[in-house]
Amino acid sequence: MNGVSESTQEYRSGFACLVGRPNTGKSTLTNALVGRKVAIASARPQTTRHTVRGIVNRPEAQLVLVDTPGLHRPRTLLGERLNALVLTTLGEVDVVGVCLPANERIGPGDRFLAGEIAKVRRRPTVAIVTKADLVDRTAMSEQLLAVSKLADDTGITWDEIVPVSATSGFQINLLTDLLISQLPAGPQLYPEGELTDEPEEVLVAELVREAALEGVRDELPHSIAVVVEEMGLREDRPDDKPLLDVHANLYVERPSQKAIVIGTKGRRLVDVGTRARHQIEALLGTPVYLDLHVKVAKDWQRDPKQLRRLGF
Repeated sequence: MNGVSESTQEYRSGFACLVGRPNTGKSTLTNALVGRKVAIASARPQTTRHTVRGIVNRPEAQLVLVDTPGLHRPRTLLGERLNALVLTTLGEVDVVGVCLPANERIGPGDRFLAGEIAKVRRRPTVAIVTKADLVDRTAMSEQLLAVSKLADDTGITWDEIVPVSATSGFQINLLTDLLISQLPAGPQLYPEGELTDEPEEVLVAELVREAALEGVRDELPHSIAVVVEEMGLREDRPDDKPLLDVHANLYVERPSQKAIVIGTKGRRLVDVGTRARHQIEALLGTPVYLDLHVKVAKDWQRDPKQLRRLGF
């Protein structure tokens, strides 16, 4: 005997990385698998800027999900750093899930992504056809054939191809089973009940940024960064009536963008604060006082010094 118990040998644990070009449903899928919101989701591409670890606890396994930014052809220094983050993550996980939307044709971005994954050290790889609720059976059959052909064209190897819908829950449990089946035997990596290892300040900042991105459609380029400057329980409150003070700055690149975020007579910023506060309270389970300010950091996406200051 090598000192490892039989139960430890049977228990599986490890990391799964969800990748895809921008806006393929990775964050929504992470939240569906975990069963609670741990990653921000938005209709705008490139919403995710951090790898968020969502933790799925099963009696027989622990699956740690790494939600990455969308892999894309970068146009800014920020884009280059996000791509580097994805490729580094790919080299460190046990299984890779590639998200391909059911309602969009396989395109150059998907082929670029598959080709990049094919260059990384071989590991179990699952093709996840997301947004299955948006297409009929005929369109799904055509997409499954296209996903299979993508492997032939790029040299990537699919261990499984599975359609899912994060919004309806279609085959989410099946996908969890498939990802867990590819994990190595090993001990529990995080304490029971933990859903993410992201610091609360990072999660709060992401929720504020999600709220700020909602409703601006094409008015505002994707150039908002959020930094939580201060966060803590207010000292003069009784234990049964806590209040969490959160002071955060939203950074944009130009004064014209600042005006859009603030809105007429500040109404849009108030709306952003209200939406974000509700999400933060739901996440942390305590009443929140949220203080938001908008600042200009000129061309921060292209400035190495400002990228460092904003956490990239």
